[in-house]
Amino acid sequence: MKGIILAAGKGTRLYPITKPICKPLLPLYDKPLLYYPLAVLMQAGIREILVIVPPDDQFPFEKLLGDGHSLGLSLSYREQKVQRGIADAFLVGEEFIGSDSVCLVLGDNVFYSPTLSAQLEQAGRSRSGGTVFGLPVEDPRPFGVVEFDQSGRAISIEEKPQNPKSNFIVPGLYFYDNQVVGIARHLTPSARGELEITSVNNAYLERGELSVIPLDPDTVWFDAGNADSLLQAGCAIREIQRKSGCAVACPEQIAFEQGWIGREQLRAIGESLRMTHYGQYLLSL
Repeated sequence: MKGIILAAGKGTRLYPITKPICKPLLPLYDKPLLYYPLAVLMQAGIREILVIVPPDDQFPFEKLLGDGHSLGLSLSYREQKVQRGIADAFLVGEEFIGSDSVCLVLGDNVFYSPTLSAQLEQAGRSRSGGTVFGLPVEDPRPFGVVEFDQSGRAISIEEKPQNPKSNFIVPGLYFYDNQVVGIARHLTPSARGELEITSVNNAYLERGELSVIPLDPDTVWFDAGNADSLLQAGCAIREIQRKSGCAVACPEQIAFEQGWIGREQLRAIGESLRMTHYGQYLLSL
């Protein structure tokens, strides 16, 4: 399975702070926002990752992560020339995906749960159909909302409904088999001119090939797309790390625990950041 991080949004809801810098490169507490979706893919055991970036913004991403070698990953980058919606990621990344299955995560989504790794592994084991997650929120209207029947089976997903049929949304994390490229290619743009990820999910749903996994009720999730949510997410991560003594979304730690890098490599990265709390944390592992 391959992974894609869609990090090409203009971040207009965060203007003026995102005028000079792409949103996924903003700090979220002690690390770049981009580390959080990257960590999700790594926790799912995915090592080949494409980062989709805005036009002319590839260099700062490469400066941050390089080719992924230091983390035991293979990272590549591709520009999304025109903003055409989430599902366009599968067309931009068609050559990268090849004949493989793929996991897509949005570049401004933050996930944390002690059970998240197990749920990601569960989703990644499926090699046919699609798998998404269901998460209850107070106001589901800005998101794709899942409708369930009496037995708890998902029967529809509606994009940004005014009258939601449940309070369960699909957050920005999606697992699909290779059919997704063909599905995305034949989508009709929505009224707002975008290739909607909800249309992809409904295509799988109509085929009887979509699984919706409820996330652990204690899952911390943020769509860090505006100033309030970015601040709230940073405060939440700080509190989790303070209480647990463990870093959230630390790619170097995940790579070490997955056996992709050795202790010597981990220590070398920590030494290069020794003057920071982050570097000291790596040295303590």
